[in-house]
Amino acid sequence: MDVMRSSVASIPRPEALIDKPAVREVIPHDPRYSARWHQHDYPSPIARWNFHPEYEIHLVTQGTGRFIVGDQVGNFTAGQLVMVGPELPHHWISDLAPGEHILGRDIVLQFLDDWIQACIQLMPELGELRSMLSHSTRGIEFLGDTATRAAALLAKIGAATGTDRLLATIGVLGVLAHAPDSERRFIANEWIPSIDDPASAEVVNRTLEYIFTNMNRDVRLSEAAGMIGMSESAFSRYFKRASGHTFSDIVRRLRIAHACKLLDSTADPISTIAHDVGYQNLSNFNRQFLAETAQTPTAYRKRESRLASDPLEHSGQT
Repeated sequence: MDVMRSSVASIPRPEALIDKPAVREVIPHDPRYSARWHQHDYPSPIARWNFHPEYEIHLVTQGTGRFIVGDQVGNFTAGQLVMVGPELPHHWISDLAPGEHILGRDIVLQFLDDWIQACIQLMPELGELRSMLSHSTRGIEFLGDTATRAAALLAKIGAATGTDRLLATIGVLGVLAHAPDSERRFIANEWIPSIDDPASAEVVNRTLEYIFTNMNRDVRLSEAAGMIGMSESAFSRYFKRASGHTFSDIVRRLRIAHACKLLDSTADPISTIAHDVGYQNLSNFNRQFLAETAQTPTAYRKRESRLASDPLEHSGQT
């Protein structure tokens, strides 16, 4: 699970948490480079629910799972390329077999607004980046040829130095800025995060771990609250403030996202999939799936099968 692991005792007492806002990741600055490039494994201490003042371009190199960007939850596969704007919370959680460790799952490029705005001021040609930078506050997923070309450039940055590194960095931004509407989609609604509590991300991470570990059974707010050491009402308020989601909403969205993956990747009966994602009542599953996706599970599976056979039918725009 993509979380920092610690004992319950390591979390401050609830009364010390309730009135504090959420955590901010500190991105180390390397004076040799304008933008920070790094690749990390999964699980990893830095692969967690977080936000930061930097823009981030995030490439998944392998595996499948669920992502959370702002107020939205979805599925990812290898090759997913997302740009996350400053202060937008995000998290990628891979499907793992017991004991599995994915080497180099993520390639990440991060840079500050001050740097890119100074570049635009000195080099007016870069003004074409402004619209993309502005829209990244909702998160942008890039698709098709745009994602393929940008991923190839992104992978080269790590080994590059000097002007080659700078040119590759600007090249990635240029490819993304020129993405046609059919090869990009906005992920989340406008986001206003809470700020600066070093404990809130730990609460969110441990709660997400609990949900994923128990996805196929009855997930209870009371159990999650007890695990954290809070009353149910205090935990409910704190989790909403720290993550932007109510506990019940995040459980439902993660279950439906997992169901979408199973509908797309298996031939299992819908009743089996409903049970596998924690719904004991098929009618309730169908109702929740329709409310979340605006489609029935059967219609979703047919549509995904059709798109797989004719990718051009998928516009990628929402």
